[in-house]
Amino acid sequence: MWSRNVPVILGCALLSFGVVIAQDAIRVDPAHYTLIVENATVRVLKISYGPGEKSTMHQHPDSIVIPLTASKVRFTLPDGTAQDADMASESGTYSPAGSHNPANVGTGRTDAVLVEFKGTAPGTAVLPAARPGLAMTVLAEGPRGMAYRTTAAPAFQEPAGTTHDYDQVVIALGPTKMSLTLDGKPARTSWARGDVELIGRGVRHESRNIGGAPADFIIVAIK
Repeated sequence: MWSRNVPVILGCALLSFGVVIAQDAIRVDPAHYTLIVENATVRVLKISYGPGEKSTMHQHPDSIVIPLTASKVRFTLPDGTAQDADMASESGTYSPAGSHNPANVGTGRTDAVLVEFKGTAPGTAVLPAARPGLAMTVLAEGPRGMAYRTTAAPAFQEPAGTTHDYDQVVIALGPTKMSLTLDGKPARTSWARGDVELIGRGVRHESRNIGGAPADFIIVAIK
């Protein structure tokens, strides 16, 4: 689920382990996994572990995880093997569906945002390589989506009525001022680190940097 350097421990515990029937993380471990938002294509979870805290065996579909803290996690797989992984803050990892039991074996908190992909097959939307006024660096990519670290220039804006043919999970990396209006609803103008908004495909929106300085976000785009 978490380290870009250890995809084997994230994806190798595939659901083909017939002896272990792992369950949904929210159902079996609501203390560490909570729902932020979802639609027909994607589900977004908040992950939070204190030092020394451990989960129980559970499963995830294909997903991208965005750690918001630097931490050390031990993953135990259904066959009993385990491996430690160092997770860099503000990194990204694409992982295929699988089962595992994570434990925070570091000295600090482990906080992350997990973007889970729904459906049995990837979508067909073309994800952007560049966008006007937005510096973009790819953090993770896979058949269902891509994560970018982005910096919105002070003059960045998307006019009212803008739509995209892909979903976007927008994660703030720090206190910032960015106006985002979704489908005519009241604008969100203030963001704290870790705040999340989901811009669904085809949803009319308007966004504008109103802080007078570059604004940092991670955007997970879903095909």
